[in-house]
Amino acid sequence: MRFWDASAVVPLLMEERWTAELRELLSRDRAITVWWGTRVEGASAIRRRERVGEADATAVGEALALLDGIGAAWAEIQPSEQIQVSAERLLAVHPLRAADALQLAAATAWRRDLTRAEELVCLDERLRDAAAREGFDLWPESLLSRPAPRAAGNRAG
Repeated sequence: MRFWDASAVVPLLMEERWTAELRELLSRDRAITVWWGTRVEGASAIRRRERVGEADATAVGEALALLDGIGAAWAEIQPSEQIQVSAERLLAVHPLRAADALQLAAATAWRRDLTRAEELVCLDERLRDAAAREGFDLWPESLLSRPAPRAAGNRAG
């Protein structure tokens, strides 16, 4: 099981530069844990593409249906005072946006109950840096250090 940041969930929903790699990673371990705001962030990303003309109604409908399917199966870390306090601490020690601090705080709460590796799937460089400093193993490990693969097709546009 891995904790998935919203930045890594969105390419599962719509074609992006890392879609193939992330779908492969998901195929090896279907258990996803996310923070409670991931569904809203996913819908926001889909609707943003629609607003800027990068996705038509069909692509938006398909992406929202995928979000429903994946969202029905994932485990979700709910908001709590502990996560709020942890996010405030993370903001004090890392250059994060509020939503990223909440995601990392949720991942930190999730890993407290684990007896195995602490793995975070994330595409956001700033959040990856903070997560590494907080002791997470990052997936995919070399994701941001290599050129983007060419997408086979773009369902989003």
